[in-house]
Amino acid sequence: MNNVFALFRQYRQMIIYIIIGCTGATLDFIIFSLLIHFDILHYVVANIVSVSLAITNNFLLNAFFNFKMRDQFWKRFFSFYAIGVLGLIVTSACLYLFVAVFHFEVHLSKFLIIFVAFLLQYNLNKRYSFKQFA
Repeated sequence: MNNVFALFRQYRQMIIYIIIGCTGATLDFIIFSLLIHFDILHYVVANIVSVSLAITNNFLLNAFFNFKMRDQFWKRFFSFYAIGVLGLIVTSACLYLFVAVFHFEVHLSKFLIIFVAFLLQYNLNKRYSFKQFA
């Protein structure tokens, strides 16, 4: 049992980041699905809207509950958002590729690319958005 607690302490930030990421991914997926289900937006534009809302959600939860860094709030937000936009570019390109080129179903494609975004963004956000600023 002590090993479990030691592992949790060692990977605490990553575990909480994953949990927060799941809330953002759920929000992203629901908003995306609603926007394309009701034919409100094209799937690439719907992806931009849903990801932008998820980025904001994830930043606020990580800033206040995970990394607990409230100093230089706007600098951290813009850093986090820039990394999110990088993820958005990668995921939008993958989404287009999966749907338009490989003819995957749009919801399956969206679900698969969320994992790509997680790996990219966790590493960049930990290194840049939630580091100690001088």
